[in-house]
Amino acid sequence: MSDIFKVKDTISIDGKEHAYYSLPKLTDTYKNISSLPYCMKIVLENLLRNEDGGQSVGKNHIEAVANWDAGAEASQEIAFMPARVVLQDFTGVPSVVDLAAMRDAVVELGGKAEQINPFIPSELVVDHSVQVDAYGRGDSLDLNEKIEFKRNNERYEFLHWGRNAFENFVVVPPATGIVHQVNLEYLARVVMATEVDGELTAYPDTVFGTDSHTTMINGIGVLGWGVGGIEAEAAMLGQPSSMLIPQVVGFELTGKLTEGVTATDLVLRVVEMLRAHGVVGKFVEFYGEGLHSMPLADRATIANMAPEYGATCGIFPVDQMAIDYLRLSGRDEAQIELVEHYAKVQGLWHDADTPAATYSSKLELNLSSVQPALAGPNLPQQRINLADMHAKFGETVAKMAKDRNAESEAKGRFDQEGGEKGQADQLAAEPKITVDTQTENSKAHQPVNEVFSNVSIDNKQHKLRDGSVVIAAITSCTNTSNPAVMIGAGLVAKKAAAKGLKAKPWVKTSLAPGSKVVTDYLEKTHLMDELEKTGFYLVGYGCTTCIGNSGPLPDAIEKGIEENDLVAAAVLSGNRNFEGRIHSHVKASYLASPPLVVAYALAGTVDIDMTTHPIGEDQNGKDVYLKDIWPTSDEINELIANNIDADMFRKNYGEVFKGSQAWNDISSADSQLYPWSEESTYIKNPPFFNGMTIEPEGIPDIENARILGLFGDSITTDHISPAGNIAPDSPAGQYLQERGVNKVDFNSYGSRRGNDAVMTRGTFANIRIKNTMMGGKEGGYTYYFKGDNATLQDGEEMPIYDAAMKYKADKRPLVVLGGAEYGSGSSRDWAAKGTNLLGVKAVLTSSFERIHRSNLVGMGVLPLTFKDDENAATYQLDGSEVLSITGLDNGESQTATVTATRADGSSEVFDVNVMLQTPKEREYVRHGGVLHYVLRQLASENQGAA
Repeated sequence: MSDIFKVKDTISIDGKEHAYYSLPKLTDTYKNISSLPYCMKIVLENLLRNEDGGQSVGKNHIEAVANWDAGAEASQEIAFMPARVVLQDFTGVPSVVDLAAMRDAVVELGGKAEQINPFIPSELVVDHSVQVDAYGRGDSLDLNEKIEFKRNNERYEFLHWGRNAFENFVVVPPATGIVHQVNLEYLARVVMATEVDGELTAYPDTVFGTDSHTTMINGIGVLGWGVGGIEAEAAMLGQPSSMLIPQVVGFELTGKLTEGVTATDLVLRVVEMLRAHGVVGKFVEFYGEGLHSMPLADRATIANMAPEYGATCGIFPVDQMAIDYLRLSGRDEAQIELVEHYAKVQGLWHDADTPAATYSSKLELNLSSVQPALAGPNLPQQRINLADMHAKFGETVAKMAKDRNAESEAKGRFDQEGGEKGQADQLAAEPKITVDTQTENSKAHQPVNEVFSNVSIDNKQHKLRDGSVVIAAITSCTNTSNPAVMIGAGLVAKKAAAKGLKAKPWVKTSLAPGSKVVTDYLEKTHLMDELEKTGFYLVGYGCTTCIGNSGPLPDAIEKGIEENDLVAAAVLSGNRNFEGRIHSHVKASYLASPPLVVAYALAGTVDIDMTTHPIGEDQNGKDVYLKDIWPTSDEINELIANNIDADMFRKNYGEVFKGSQAWNDISSADSQLYPWSEESTYIKNPPFFNGMTIEPEGIPDIENARILGLFGDSITTDHISPAGNIAPDSPAGQYLQERGVNKVDFNSYGSRRGNDAVMTRGTFANIRIKNTMMGGKEGGYTYYFKGDNATLQDGEEMPIYDAAMKYKADKRPLVVLGGAEYGSGSSRDWAAKGTNLLGVKAVLTSSFERIHRSNLVGMGVLPLTFKDDENAATYQLDGSEVLSITGLDNGESQTATVTATRADGSSEVFDVNVMLQTPKEREYVRHGGVLHYVLRQLASENQGAA
């Protein structure tokens, strides 16, 4: 590495000399550096260390960040290279599949298989495969693990091959914890120490993750964010990520949280504020005197939800609280010394005397103003004060009641009687439940409406109605990393159990901690027993309900919901509650703190004012209120101080890569090229590189394209990407059945991400997606138009996949049209991969969210946006038009012209923006995607050497 600014210096740690690139030395030349935000200093160091004469990073890039203009719009391109990559198994398995396919492809192009290896540390945590099949019983954890391994054996065999075949790649086995919590508690270095050109070099730990909640690591001062699998793979292969120098929003925290307010309540307020402010594509940095009283776990909770408030990251600086956490979590003392010493000599240390940096804009929150809250019914930014929850739910039901006579949800719903339900029945019995639907005349307890289903559970009658909580889940990295809210949940359970309360019989309860450390301190404090008394048994270590792995509801509960079209509710401690995500039978999902999850499970309904209504009766028939079972901060803090220590972390992470006996019994091939099996329905060699030549295709104009789908605003990657269960009558379900897979063995789309045939068939197949050309019908349907002259009435209705294949046979290019915030949600790479494999050449929307636009570019799909305040309705497009997109100039033009021709020969002509933001992005699309670009580079290097 070069040192054109002559700023290399050394520090001695544990008797070893470490080279580093000194920002204070560079400040002698560029005075502005001293007032840069913490995150921008990390970006500057990254460029300084990776300067290569301008091939990727030149002097002009370094100067642009050193002279950063806080008020300037993001426009200057830079190339950022993370120190490492973190993957979870749903997104990680297809990434490893792509690397395996690239080995085959590079050999075809004249290279060597060994050229395809991660160049930087790449760590995969298996955490997305466990599902809540068994629950409410002491052996739930064991039963769910058995089902998980049975379902995912092929995937796990493949990962075993990968960890042996690839260098710089490790796998954290199942039943260890959630990727972000494992990252926080163990994987994160905060400061790296690596041999670079034969010299031990210290530099900030930075990370890309194939999960949008990678930002949780920002809580400990590590700059990182979620990227698509494609961008992560490129980083693994040594390719820097092209990005624009961001604006940085400063968020000042003052004061302290008041009694009874949790970190979850705080983060929901932060999400609400930042969504209103507008931070998409921006960095958010937290500072202020409020940090000094904020535990590291609370910071991680706030950082975790950066995707929910729309920011690229939400970072906290390194300070004494971070150092204390590294020590608590059992990190090596030499590493802790390196972090502290490096942060201080680089000007990255934060304390009471640290002056505020310069920010693009600022917000302020006095922590004492935060109130207990939930968020829902389907967006994380829909914050509701706890005291307003009853009234707000009434408004929600009133809106949903208008659709009571709409087409039955059961018609297009996910198949709950398939993969999950069948295998679970083999291992876990369910309560005896029957259902009878009626209409109640009275309005006892002031229900929001009279309709209810009379459900019999273990021969006792219960009324299931709008607002009934059918899922209560303590789950997800957002909160299960936080001892205060986890112990708080245990104390709520303890106080409730003492009064004879437990979860209502119709509530599916689950406890899925983020790591085994959580289980240890819950057991040490005897709170695990108390949680079990109220119905919350350990079901697994993974994301479970938050990603839709909630498992099946009892048949009769589903039937009761369906027959009266009830607005059933879920309450979870996760970070996502998008429509249809948690469970296909749940219309209203609310994010809440773990203690509130327990409370709502006890109440059995969200149609209640927790601040004034009783949640149940004790053994003597006396009303019990939330205030009667809510713990004090002193109670929580005392248990944390006396029961959590470094030995607990060292014990659980001492052999973190070893795994269980079931994991180690898995066999795998020992070869450099993966032996693909034609019979596998989980792992398949993808067709991305079929017919690939050494020369790129370029970006030609798009002629005579058909519109595959015309979508409105807020279409998320959960709508686009295959997720959840696989319906038997869907294209994916039919594909599996044709290959002899029984419905009971379908598993989920997420578990089959390594099979492009399944995933392509499931793209745009979400049960809730609405293609507006279908007149309001829900589900992944479209019209197929034969020839050029057709109206909507001429279209043949069919699943989107089937239409795409017909268009492919016609050699007809495709375009997708969308509204505002297209692609928001999780960083689902298959939302882009599937779009590509369906034959879509361009996506034209009102606006994109960052990750999905980047993923489309990475797959060679051209992102376009309408001009300001325009959309498809502006030009009265109904989806039947034939589109030509001209003037692209091989991607060099910032605008293009769209000609939309109708069946009668009339047309609309308008200009759109070409959303290729950097020269490197233009190169990626010219090559057909970032992986193609890398392959050609490696193959060319090999040919040159030959």
